[in-house]
Amino acid sequence: MRHKTFFWFILPSLAAMILFIALPLVSVVVQSLHIEHEQVIVTTENCGPFGCTEESSIDTEATAQLRAEQPLGRFAGLSTYFDRGHLATAEVSEAWRTQDSFGGFLSELYNLPFYKALAFTLTYTFLVTPLVIVLGLLIALGVNRLKPVLKGPTIFVSLLPMIITPLIGSLILFWMIDAQGVIGKTLQWLFDDPELSLKASPTLTWITLMIYGVWSSAPFAFVVFYAGLQTVNTDSLEAAMIDGATRWQQIRYVVIPHLMPLVVFISLIQLMDNFRVFEPIVGFSAQANATSLSYIIFADMRSDITRFNSAAATSVLTVIGVAILLAPVLLRTWRDFKGKAA
Repeated sequence: MRHKTFFWFILPSLAAMILFIALPLVSVVVQSLHIEHEQVIVTTENCGPFGCTEESSIDTEATAQLRAEQPLGRFAGLSTYFDRGHLATAEVSEAWRTQDSFGGFLSELYNLPFYKALAFTLTYTFLVTPLVIVLGLLIALGVNRLKPVLKGPTIFVSLLPMIITPLIGSLILFWMIDAQGVIGKTLQWLFDDPELSLKASPTLTWITLMIYGVWSSAPFAFVVFYAGLQTVNTDSLEAAMIDGATRWQQIRYVVIPHLMPLVVFISLIQLMDNFRVFEPIVGFSAQANATSLSYIIFADMRSDITRFNSAAATSVLTVIGVAILLAPVLLRTWRDFKGKAA
């Protein structure tokens, strides 16, 4: 393909990427380097026959003029990234010096909002992602062996979590695990504890969120793996059967190697999605026991005083985190591609 033809071919996609990805990302980085202007407070002294009193009021005109002159706010450099709400370098250094054990140091880190959110985000990502891949593969293998008359209804039931909006699905499960819900009442009956509540325990809240994450994402992995199973070379399977390979050996040595590109693809998608976990926390109202990096951004944007710089800094750190997570998978994919090309 000629260079000119190739340029015009990719131009629409390139323009869309610049317009909807590159420029917003640059604007977020710029906003994270600025701090919103505080309101201008004017103090006046009123004197009367009984003495003088001071009164403070907001100078709306001066505030508006200041914000008009510097709409991005006051330039603060990287200070937002290192404050207590984010990397908290001063607090981390202090904890490292004062804590005698590594466990105590981690406990101090967990008390900081950013690291508390990061702990849940990483735990959620590294537990939900492999479970989604394994469960999706098992469902695909099971459905692939069903009789044709049973495949349609089974596939429909398996895809129900994809049909339901994530936020609605989390709300439904939230009501079910409530103390008055069907799951909550059942657990109270099983453990003979009328005070048992999944919402009151941070550990149970984390487990519930992760179970929901696996339930809502497994259908995507199932669809991809099921499509991949239709392309498995039947001659290879028949040869393995003739050689006396068991069902598990056929899956391990024939099916799984064939599906490895799909495993990489699903891993990339799930790592990105799970690292940005947000809907389950809102749907379950779990912010008291579990917060994520995305939820911190949401909290900064909906607080009484909107903190654009804080939300922007957390967004940049989230993007960096996603890039770090995807780097090993992308490097392996690149090496495999170079190996095949050679």
